[in-house]
Amino acid sequence: MPKLKTKRGVAKRFKISKRGKVKYSPGGKSHLASSKTTKKMRNLKKRRGLAGKKEVRFIKSMLPYG
Repeated sequence: MPKLKTKRGVAKRFKISKRGKVKYSPGGKSHLASSKTTKKMRNLKKRRGLAGKKEVRFIKSMLPYG
């Protein structure tokens, strides 16, 4: 069997945790930060988990060795 290719755009945006959950960093923190509250900017730093089962399966198919 040949090696499977990883979708590089997905690899840059998503990580798979040890327990198999798909984690990502939310967008919206790189510019126009002065209009956002400190609380919102602090919460945007945190990583979040992807909830939908269908989306998780789709992301994992693009990260074969993740």
